Amino acid sequence: MTPRQTPRILVIRRDNIGDLVCTTPLIHALRQHFPEGWIGALVNSYNAPVLAGNDDLDEVFVYTKAKHRNGGESLAGIFWRRFLMLWRLRRMGLDDVIIATPLPLPRMVRLARWLKPKRVIAFGACGADVELPPADEILHEVEDVFRIARLYGIEGPPPSCRVQAPLPRQTNRLAIHISARKPSQRWPAERFVALIQALGASQPGLSFRLLWAPGGASDPRHPGDDDKARTILQDLGPAFPVDPVATQTLPELIKALAGCDGMICADGGAMHLGAGLGLPIVCLFGDSGTERWRPWGVPCRVLQAPSRQVRDISVEEVVEALNALRADTPAPSP
Repeated sequence: MTPRQTPRILVIRRDNIGDLVCTTPLIHALRQHFPEGWIGALVNSYNAPVLAGNDDLDEVFVYTKAKHRNGGESLAGIFWRRFLMLWRLRRMGLDDVIIATPLPLPRMVRLARWLKPKRVIAFGACGADVELPPADEILHEVEDVFRIARLYGIEGPPPSCRVQAPLPRQTNRLAIHISARKPSQRWPAERFVALIQALGASQPGLSFRLLWAPGGASDPRHPGDDDKARTILQDLGPAFPVDPVATQTLPELIKALAGCDGMICADGGAMHLGAGLGLPIVCLFGDSGTERWRPWGVPCRVLQAPSRQVRDISVEEVVEALNALRADTPAPSP
């Protein structure tokens, strides 16, 4: 089947924050290829802010997972709103539904078929009309997802990730993101203190924005780093040029990152947001694959200890990586 020049395409990506960021190059390429087509995205309430202000999309459809519902929302209400949204999509006469997760998802294919598109495109043996086989080499998540673009005659490498910045960036402000979901990605508070002190001494014009997920470390549902941030700020002292920002929501995190011109962090959703905002990044990797998950489309330095534990990366390695990155990166446009 040859796609018409004004297709109606729905992209489904219901996964984590970084997964959706890594899907934005495909969405952008589709928009460039089909400037008059209709392109929508179906995402969940957790990752939807990634697409806020994205002008490649005509509409973003958002549903709430039961585990993400607010205190005043009932399960019945969530399911009813989801049904109404899906019914509207079913009536739109979609040409293609793309399931952009590079894994076989038979249940998602069944949902896509209920929307009555002309084609369902997905990865692996899952009952879709077009099934992309597993890649025969290690690819970045962006590259793997972007294989879908070839079905539309789109050639060339994937473009950069795209997250809309809600405000201009500020030069010489470095984001330091201290939170990490996986234990292998966590760096001790005293290393962050030593790092920030070393960078402040060697680069007097540099200011810092300390970012973390709020809450207590023992919270079983949403563990946070209030105690870790408090320790870092106390050890730095009140006169140090550091702006503390506890980011309760994803829009708050995006806004805080957008006001910086560089970033140091562990691998995770915040790293991919920084890449989508165009920030040069020094990234500390623990027990995850750098080829698959490194920052895409931005200047970066990736550090990973042989033990695959972030705690085994030294302060000196991070300082050296940031200095090299800043030396090689042109000054950003205001």
